[in-house]
Amino acid sequence: MAGSEPVTSPDQRKPGHRRAGRIGAILSAAVLVLMMFNNNEVSGIEKIWLGGIAAFLVVAVIGDTILRRNGLRS
Repeated sequence: MAGSEPVTSPDQRKPGHRRAGRIGAILSAAVLVLMMFNNNEVSGIEKIWLGGIAAFLVVAVIGDTILRRNGLRS
C-alpha cells in the first residue's frame, strides 16, 4: 500500500452513475426488441427469450425508480 493512499473498505466506494445505468438498461432493452423484430433468423423460442430479458430490464428500472422515490432504497 502506498503511504498517501487512504484505507477504505469496499462498502465506502460509490458504485457507478445511477442515471447512466438506467439509460443503459433501457437502451439494451430497446436493442433486444429491435433484434426480436428485425432479424429473420430469430425463431419462436429466441423471440420469447429476447422479449423476456427486455421486459425484465424495464421492470427492474421501474422497480428501482419506485423504490428510490419511496425512500426504500438508498
